[in-house]
Amino acid sequence: MNANTHSRPGSLKEVSLRAKSGAAFDPALREFLDEFYAADRRRRLAALAPEPVRLSPIHDAYLAAVAEHLSLEYSLEVPGWSEDPGRVLDRPFFAGGMEGLKALLLVESPLAFRRRNIFVSHDALDRPRMHQGN
Repeated sequence: MNANTHSRPGSLKEVSLRAKSGAAFDPALREFLDEFYAADRRRRLAALAPEPVRLSPIHDAYLAAVAEHLSLEYSLEVPGWSEDPGRVLDRPFFAGGMEGLKALLLVESPLAFRRRNIFVSHDALDRPRMHQGN
């Protein structure tokens, strides 16, 4: 990987490359979100445009949902790769794995996630920096 392993991922593709090389997916995604929320419009577009490498059905669908959700939240063009039918789960996935949360996640999950059969909390992508630099 060309990127400095100590720098934060600047794109969803970088998140996928790090995960493919053995890094934990969730921390890499959180670091990406920190960078995305602090970025200007041009850098946000560039962060979502390149298609991530394939990891697993859940991760592939999750990255597509993140790309669509962030695009809609920040009035950016939704990247075409995120609409690939191969990035939609056949069976529902509920984040957290707790049976008691399923009803709440069904209601709260943002549309970009629900469309891909992923159910997360309404604030799944929240980070402390998210309201800086809007």
